[in-house]
Amino acid sequence: MNNIIEVVDATNHLEKPDFLAKTRKVKSIRSQKLWHFLMVFGPGLIVMEADNDAGAVSTYTQAGAQYGLHMLWVLMLLLPVTYFCQEMVVRLGIATGEGHASMIYKRFGKWWGRFSLFDLQLVNFLTLVSEFAAISLAFSKMGISPYISVTIFAIVLIILVTSGGYLRWERIVVFLCLLDLIWLGLAFLPKTGFLAVLQNTVVPTSPPGGYNSAAIYLIIAIVGTTVAPWQLFFQQSIVADKKLRFLDLKSARVDTFIGAVFTVVVAGCMMLIGNVLFKRHITYEDPSQMAVVLGPILGHTAKYLILMLMVNAAVLGTVAISLSSAYAWSEVAGWKHSLQTKFKEAPGFYLFYAAAVLLAAGIVLIPQAPLQVIIVGVQVLAGVILPSAIIFLQILLNDKVLLGDRFVNKPWNNAINWVIIAVLFVLSFVLAAQIMLPNVFK
Repeated sequence: MNNIIEVVDATNHLEKPDFLAKTRKVKSIRSQKLWHFLMVFGPGLIVMEADNDAGAVSTYTQAGAQYGLHMLWVLMLLLPVTYFCQEMVVRLGIATGEGHASMIYKRFGKWWGRFSLFDLQLVNFLTLVSEFAAISLAFSKMGISPYISVTIFAIVLIILVTSGGYLRWERIVVFLCLLDLIWLGLAFLPKTGFLAVLQNTVVPTSPPGGYNSAAIYLIIAIVGTTVAPWQLFFQQSIVADKKLRFLDLKSARVDTFIGAVFTVVVAGCMMLIGNVLFKRHITYEDPSQMAVVLGPILGHTAKYLILMLMVNAAVLGTVAISLSSAYAWSEVAGWKHSLQTKFKEAPGFYLFYAAAVLLAAGIVLIPQAPLQVIIVGVQVLAGVILPSAIIFLQILLNDKVLLGDRFVNKPWNNAINWVIIAVLFVLSFVLAAQIMLPNVFK
């Protein structure tokens, strides 16, 4: 009996080192994969969550305040749209190592290149104005003059981009993105029924008053703020700037998917905050006023958190959108463009960024400027321009000469993308009809 025990002990003693070696190897592989993902992680989250900017805060909370939970299903439909659109630019950026504006110029020629660049710069600049408008409105409710708040933030945003390197910039912006988790905490304060939220998320319901002109206008604004043209240009540019390669594609897709889910969840939380006012039949003019109105209902801490989240959203939007413009213009102009270069190495790129920030901030400081009209209206304009931007992307992703068999769109990619493009064109057509024939949807 003792001999048997000795044999078993000896066997265990011999096998144990092999088992530990295998375990360490598995852990080492997992650690390497995790480390690789963390090195790739960033562009997907940033480009998605930066789109929850000042205009998004205004649009989503307004949707909740006007229609309660009845617009949540729109966000659920937009989740795959946001992912598939951005996944395509990730592939394009990795395969070519170039930005989106540069690819459009090379593939479609100068005329179409200038057309897309003009559209991008127009929407981007108006959106930048809306970002600084939000900063102005938020700090005004805290008793701080717009001349102080807007000026300080314009300077800080210029310093953030023009000093340091890409990784420093990315870490700071990822941190700002994660601050939006506070929206989840705020969404729990009203204690909205989970089943009601789930039902309105997965089942389309007709809003109060039906799908009249106001509801359709707001749906198009939601589309415009959830999937914006600048996102296509920006993510491809920073993927190229970060020098992601073939082996990074899987991690970049996961990064983009996490960003899409995170963005839609945060957007839904904004609608839940607006729903508090819908239940009480309270109206407001802008998100800063909404925060003040919610103070007595959710507490003064919630009021200041919402105001600061407005500012955070505006900062994220300003950095991403102005860089999108600077990247696109520099790619077409042939200027050196990279956050991994110093100011003296790429002066045109950084000066374009700074000029866009300062000019947008200056317009906001004009007395009696219609800030809320700009904030919501620019989202609709983005929704109108988006279809043409996605068509360029769709054609580029079917170019086998450019991408090869590995990165070119698969048939199922094309089927999904053309459905998305068709829906966006229908929404754009409906908006145009609504503007020209306002009585159609009454």
